[in-house]
Amino acid sequence: MKMMNTKKILATLALGALSLGAMKVNAQQENFFRAIGTPHKPKVEIAWNRYYSAEGLWDWMKKIAAAHPGLAKVESIGKSVEGRDILTITITDFSTGKDTDKPAMWIDGNIHSNEIQGGEFSLYLAWYLTEMHADNEFIKQLLRDKTFYITPTINPDARNNFFKEPNTASSPRSGMLVLDNDGDGEAGEDRMDDLDGDGNITMMIRKSPTGRFIKDPLDPRKLMQVGPDQVGEYEMIGQEGLDNDGDGVVNDDGIGYYDPNRDWGWNWQPDYIQRGALKYPFTLPENRSIMEFVMKHPNIAAAQSFHNSGGMILRGPGAEEDVNTYNREDIRIYDAIGNVGEEIIPGYRYIVVYKDLYSVFGGELDWFYGNRGIFTYSNELMVSYLYFHKNAGRGNQDEQLKVDQLLTFGDAFVNWKEYEHPQFGTVEIGGFKKTFGRAHPGFLLEQDAHRNAAFTIFHGYHTPKLSVMDVKEEDLGGGLKAITATIFNERMIPTHASQDLKYNIERPDYVTLTGAKVLAGFVVEDEDMKKFKEQKSSPEKIAVDNVPGMGAVKVRWIVSSASNYSITVDSAKGGKASWKK
Repeated sequence: MKMMNTKKILATLALGALSLGAMKVNAQQENFFRAIGTPHKPKVEIAWNRYYSAEGLWDWMKKIAAAHPGLAKVESIGKSVEGRDILTITITDFSTGKDTDKPAMWIDGNIHSNEIQGGEFSLYLAWYLTEMHADNEFIKQLLRDKTFYITPTINPDARNNFFKEPNTASSPRSGMLVLDNDGDGEAGEDRMDDLDGDGNITMMIRKSPTGRFIKDPLDPRKLMQVGPDQVGEYEMIGQEGLDNDGDGVVNDDGIGYYDPNRDWGWNWQPDYIQRGALKYPFTLPENRSIMEFVMKHPNIAAAQSFHNSGGMILRGPGAEEDVNTYNREDIRIYDAIGNVGEEIIPGYRYIVVYKDLYSVFGGELDWFYGNRGIFTYSNELMVSYLYFHKNAGRGNQDEQLKVDQLLTFGDAFVNWKEYEHPQFGTVEIGGFKKTFGRAHPGFLLEQDAHRNAAFTIFHGYHTPKLSVMDVKEEDLGGGLKAITATIFNERMIPTHASQDLKYNIERPDYVTLTGAKVLAGFVVEDEDMKKFKEQKSSPEKIAVDNVPGMGAVKVRWIVSSASNYSITVDSAKGGKASWKK
C-alpha cells in the first residue's frame, strides 16, 4: 500500500509539474504576437543574425527534416575535395506525391567560399517553406504542387576555411585543392600569415619619408592620399603576411587558385582564356555531384544560385558568343520574373552577365540553361543600398567607415597597431575585417534573406502547372466519337525551353487516353480550320512537343466504345495532371 501511495504521489507531482510547465509556456506565448509574413511558433528556432560553418548549416538542415518529416528530407549527393558531404534538403509535401513527380527548382549557395551568405539565404528558404506550411495557404499549395532541392553550401571545405582560418573578405574564392600558384615548383608554401592573430588578413602600412599617404586627422582609420606636390607620412605595403618562400611576394602561394564557377560544361574555355578554369569541365567533384543530381532529376525546371556581392539578379548568357542561345520567347519569361525581382528586392538590379558585368565561360548559370533548358538566375547578394538606402557604390570606403561608426560601432574595423615585421621592419596592421563589406552585417541578414527567398518562391511558383480542361465529345456516327481535350499551363515557364526544343534535351510531354478503344490520335494545330497532325503509332498516348507558359495545346482522339475514360498528362518538367469522366 505504501508503495502504491508513493507512486500516486509521484505521479501527481509529475502531472503538477507538467501543468505548471504548460502554464508557463502559455503565459510566455501570451506575451508575443504574430508578425505578418513570418513563422509565429517555429518548430526549429534559428537565429538569422549570424553565420554558420558547413557543419552548422548541416545541423540545421537535419533539425528541419526531423521537425517536418512530411515536408523535408536530407541526403548527401556527393563528396567535396576534402571528403565532406554535399548535403541537399528536399522540400515538398510528400503526402501529395513523390518529389520527382512534381515540377522542381534547384537552389544552391556558396560556390565561392568567401561568398558566405548564400549558405544562410538557401537555408532560410528551406526553413521558411517548412515553418510557414501549417499556417499559410499559399505555401501549403506551393508544396503540394512543387519541389525544392536546396543545397546551402556546394563548397563546404573552403566555407570552413573562410571562417576558421585567417582570410580577407575575398579569400579563398576557390575550393581547397592545393596548387602551385606562383609557378616555383612547390605547392602551397607561402600561405596567408595572421600576424596579429585576430583571424583576419588586413593591410600593412609603414612610415616612410617618401610616402604618399597620411592618416585622416578627423578619422585615423582612414588613409588619405596627399596631393601630387605633397609628401605623405605612410606607404602602403600590402596584405598582412610574410614572404615565406623568399620570392619577394607576400602570401602568393596558398590554397590553389581556381574558380568553381568556371568549371561547368557549357562554353568551357581553358585556363589561359578563362582564369581559374582548371583542367577540363567538371574537374571538381562538388560541381560533378550537382551535375549528376540534376541529370537524374529531369523535373528540375528552374534554378537559383546565391553569390555576393553587388545586389544583382543575373541571367545569362555569360559570354557574347552565346547571345543566340537565349531565344526571344525565353528572354521574355526571364525578363518578366527578373523585373518582379527588382521590386521584391530594393537596391538590386536585373542584368545580363556578359553585357552588364563581364564575360564568363564555363559558368553554372549557362550550364543549367544551355545543357538542361532550365530557367536560371544567379543573385549577387549584399548591396550598399541596404546601409543608408543610397547608391554609394560597391566598396565605397567613406560609406563603409560611416557604417562602422554609426551602425556597427567600431566592430567592423581592426584599428592600426604596430608590429615588428622580420622583412619590413616596424609596420602597422589594420583594416576592415573579413566578414565586412562583401558579407551582410548581422542586422541586415534576415530581411535580405527573406526578400531573396520571396524572389525564389516567385520563380518556383512559375514553373509549369498543367491541367486538363474543356474535354468535349463529338458524335461522328457509326459508333465513333471524337474526344478533344485542352492541356493548359497555368504558369509562365513552358514545359520545354527553346534550348530544350532545339536540342531535344528532354522527352516530349505525353497525353494519354485510357478506358476507351482509341483508333486515331492527333495534335490539334487549328481547331477552327480543322487542321490536325496525326500520330500514327500508339495513338492513345499522344506526344506533345511543348506546353507554352500561360498557354495550351489541344489533342484529339477518335474512339469507339467509350463510356468511362480518363485522360492523364505526364511531363518531365511540368509534372502530372489528370481528368476522369
